[in-house]
Amino acid sequence: MSDCTLCPRNCHADRLGGKTGYCGQTAEIKAARAALHFWEEPCISGDNGSGTVFFSGCVLRCVFCQNRNIAESRAGREITVERLADIFLELQEKKANNINLVTPTHFVPQIALALERAKEAGLRIPVVYNTGSYEKADTLKRMDGLVDIYLPDMKYVSPALAQRYSHAPDYFETASLAVAEMVRQVGEPVFDGNTGLMKKGVIVRHLVLPGCTADSKKVIRYLYQTYGDRIFISIMNQYTPIGEFLESPELNRRVSRREYDRVVDFALELGVENGFIQEGETAEESFIPEFDGEGL
Repeated sequence: MSDCTLCPRNCHADRLGGKTGYCGQTAEIKAARAALHFWEEPCISGDNGSGTVFFSGCVLRCVFCQNRNIAESRAGREITVERLADIFLELQEKKANNINLVTPTHFVPQIALALERAKEAGLRIPVVYNTGSYEKADTLKRMDGLVDIYLPDMKYVSPALAQRYSHAPDYFETASLAVAEMVRQVGEPVFDGNTGLMKKGVIVRHLVLPGCTADSKKVIRYLYQTYGDRIFISIMNQYTPIGEFLESPELNRRVSRREYDRVVDFALELGVENGFIQEGETAEESFIPEFDGEGL
């Protein structure tokens, strides 16, 4: 943490000395919310909800980010490793189906310590690692044996789109290696036969963006040809413009039903069976909770 290279930005910030990296964070854990969340895939949220911890800061900073308040570090409060371990146990006491770590990349060493302490103190529910996938495989290895379910994005194949929207032209190459490490760690999907909840496995999410269906198809093709039924693919239609994009005006609209259906139909034609789709209109407020420090 004194010469941080946890993420692919390799910014070498002295986070231990109080400097902030590309992620916007020092070595002190900062989070914005810890509460039950009901808007993940059905096998993650279930009836009781997912015990979600939203960490502040991000290594991507996507221009269309819906959690911008925490991605840009404006929201959140600092907590200790000990407090984070207690939060995991408190969420378990609230009957959460799992512990859901949202945007955890830049706090991996601290989170790993907190998970180890919580497991020693009785944490039994699955742990979900929820990420944009701009990850180093070597950093992910620190979570081997601590994470049960990986919930990564696969945003783009195109370097041009990755640069335009996430300032990361190497996104696909980096994310591909990261997802491969995730699959290596947790293997094929395992579900609870009684509840239908996932106990182990990988669900790769892809958010369809306006005007980007050609790239979406490349993402789906890559995932299916590489992993087949060893992973689940979640195709999302919930993109919602936040504000007005002056430099990327093509993002100033929702994804049309025709665009989304085109991507879903392509996945079905490929033979994808292990997947999730979203039907109907998706309400913005359903997916963006209040980052008010609840549960911290």
